[in-house]
Amino acid sequence: MINKQNLWFLTLFSLILVLSIYYLTMPEEALQTINTSKSNDTQTIEVEQSDVLTALRVDADEQTTQEMATYQEILLNEEASVEEKNDAYEALKELNQNKGKEETVEQAILDEHKLKSFVKIKEDQVQVVISNKEHDEQLANKIIRTVQNNFDTRMFITVKFQS
Repeated sequence: MINKQNLWFLTLFSLILVLSIYYLTMPEEALQTINTSKSNDTQTIEVEQSDVLTALRVDADEQTTQEMATYQEILLNEEASVEEKNDAYEALKELNQNKGKEETVEQAILDEHKLKSFVKIKEDQVQVVISNKEHDEQLANKIIRTVQNNFDTRMFITVKFQS
């Protein structure tokens, strides 16, 4: 059974891991202030291609943080059964593994195809969003092969081009 010290370590480690991954994946443009320009008494904000990927990452990180908080509540709940706590622990472990795998796949796409991407893994499904103006079927097939090479089992992979 998990004692309190191990539980706190797991909780803090998970939080630090998520925050560090979030910080490392943020582009420098997101860390600086957004450039705005005024025209006709209204503000316009220029959105670059990488900003779309950044928005996707932020949404995914928020969702992951919420899921982790839910699982951590179960782990800290004294009334939860051992089976519920084990399931929550396994789910936390899977979330952390998926996050690492997502980064690995993004780096593989960047290295092999020189494209910025966003990858989201959920069970046996992999969603890939590519920051590219061209919507090429051959490129999509190559990206699917690159992604599948990172997994031992067959995955259902979708590729979406975002311009």
